[in-house]
Amino acid sequence: MARAIAVGVDGSPESLAAVDWAAHEAALRRLPLRIVHAPWWEPRDVPVTGGGDALSRAAEAVVAKAGARAAEGRPELEIDSEVVAEDPVDALLGAARTAEMLVLGSKGQGPVLGFLLGSYGRQVIAEARHPVVSVRSPGDRPPPRAGEVVVGQQGSAEDSGPALAFAFAAAAAHGATLRAVRAWSLPPLHAYSPEFLRLTDEAGGLEPLERKSLREALAPWREKFPDVRVVEHVEIGSAGQVLLAASTGAQLLVVGRRARYTPIGGRIGSVAHAALHHAPCPVAVTSHH
Repeated sequence: MARAIAVGVDGSPESLAAVDWAAHEAALRRLPLRIVHAPWWEPRDVPVTGGGDALSRAAEAVVAKAGARAAEGRPELEIDSEVVAEDPVDALLGAARTAEMLVLGSKGQGPVLGFLLGSYGRQVIAEARHPVVSVRSPGDRPPPRAGEVVVGQQGSAEDSGPALAFAFAAAAAHGATLRAVRAWSLPPLHAYSPEFLRLTDEAGGLEPLERKSLREALAPWREKFPDVRVVEHVEIGSAGQVLLAASTGAQLLVVGRRARYTPIGGRIGSVAHAALHHAPCPVAVTSHH
């Protein structure tokens, strides 16, 4: 059975924007769509006096509205809606484990970023082993435009493999150009070992060495997706700033993250953090395996 595209809903405009994006993607890729709602913490405006029956009816109404929205104009789309009586993070992580990707709504840009279900979305992105896509409410950004799929390539080819795999598949599904971005900066003095100097000299300089690293990371994916047009983008500067500049006009930005766990929860890394705060398009975050 094909892995579904999962979307978390809570009835908010942000989650309905996520439903729109996920339904379009599922129809394009001919995959099932799974709508997930955990009812016991949402909706907040259900009177306590209504009891469990009122909460159950409200939960069913949330998934029914999302399902009807997803099905509109897509009679061929297979839709499965589920009300899950679990902790919100557990429910969404469970959906992500069995899905091609998990799609969440995001409340917008700025220093305080609100994901679907508040801070729960941030925790899900930090812990999920499969791609999570953050989609903003249409009211917070211009309508989506056809454009490139932009992917950040950092570190080794192995580290960036999940992000490149997701980005190439997305570009192939949409018939889009893939812009692969590698940002670089001057290494600290202690990094100039004899081996590093030899490799730099063989490549013809620091920037050619970075271009070589990007080309080698892309090689297996270009072979797997020969019809995808690729633009190699190597630029000196902060990875977050270079990626954000490159994603202007893009239809999707794909970044990898290496989770860091602290006593107050998981952290997603500065590049993914910058993308989720400020990118003008949906952002897919993949985990370094």
